[in-house]
Amino acid sequence: MTRVAVIGTTSWGTTLAILMARRSLDVRLWARTAEEAAALTAAKENARFVPGISFPPSLRVTASIEAALHGADLVLFAVPSRSLRENARRVASQIPPKAVVVCATKGLERQTGKRMSQVLQEEMAVELHSRICALSGPNLAREVAQGKPASTVVACPEEEHAIFAQEVVMGPTFRVYTTQDLVGVELGGALKNIIALGAGVCDGLGYGANAKAAFMSRGLVEITRLGVAAGANPLTFAGLACLGDLIATCLSPLSRNRSAGEQLAKGRSLKQILTSTPHVIEGVETTPAALKLAAQYGVEMPITEATHRVLFEGLDPRAVGGELMGRSPGTEWRGVASAEKEQGGWDVDGPIRG
Repeated sequence: MTRVAVIGTTSWGTTLAILMARRSLDVRLWARTAEEAAALTAAKENARFVPGISFPPSLRVTASIEAALHGADLVLFAVPSRSLRENARRVASQIPPKAVVVCATKGLERQTGKRMSQVLQEEMAVELHSRICALSGPNLAREVAQGKPASTVVACPEEEHAIFAQEVVMGPTFRVYTTQDLVGVELGGALKNIIALGAGVCDGLGYGANAKAAFMSRGLVEITRLGVAAGANPLTFAGLACLGDLIATCLSPLSRNRSAGEQLAKGRSLKQILTSTPHVIEGVETTPAALKLAAQYGVEMPITEATHRVLFEGLDPRAVGGELMGRSPGTEWRGVASAEKEQGGWDVDGPIRG
């Protein structure tokens, strides 16, 4: 029987653990404290993050790192981006050398701008580096836990590891695709949260469907521009990991990032928003990290820059629309189409050619 260790009792970590345990896989969900593990075991559900969804019989919760990871064929991380390095450092020595590692965290490390797979590589044994995958898509945890149909994509440059992760995670209501474009999948999943904050501002200010659609489209170009500069395949951003996730995150009332943007537009401070929810709003952490990457690659990101000013510099959200609309006009795919010419085009499924 395939054995799975899930690191993180977050809403997404718990949901993925439930999803795999429903297929009778041996799933161990690692909790940070014995008290939390005992409470979850006694309740047979995660009432804080996934209320009303019972744990299947093959899902066990443990606070023991050794018990969680012993013999694991797949290790899945689903913790906030700000704590991924700490968690990886804590468990790395116990990860079996032949395990496939899947990161389901969508974000960038705020201090460094590094992608989550890069953080894991820095904390894990070298034999695991090529076995690190990223999972991302339009996956609102509550809907997935309820068994509503959903799809996602898992990425790894070594295709065999992505296929193994696909086989383990995929279920009757959760369809999984594979790709070798690790960079694109990670950046798409992380950067779309920034655009979702702005989409929420559009909702909060009552700008209407035209404005929100335009904002989302321009956000997609901005994400793709940075992704291409970082070496990603631009076609990845038209798929589940970016466009699909962008649509779900910008439109759904379940989206934390969209909701946070809406609250900002209605006058609540960022501090008030963050302290009123037990959930992490990843777009807040990702915004300054994305600007670090943009500076590194010399990429223009006006939406991300404006979002940073709203979040951290006191810019009134009502001023953003005028600033963005007043920018000098240009071609729609500037910074993306030129990169395609320079690099010789892209394969549909594989990494950049040339």
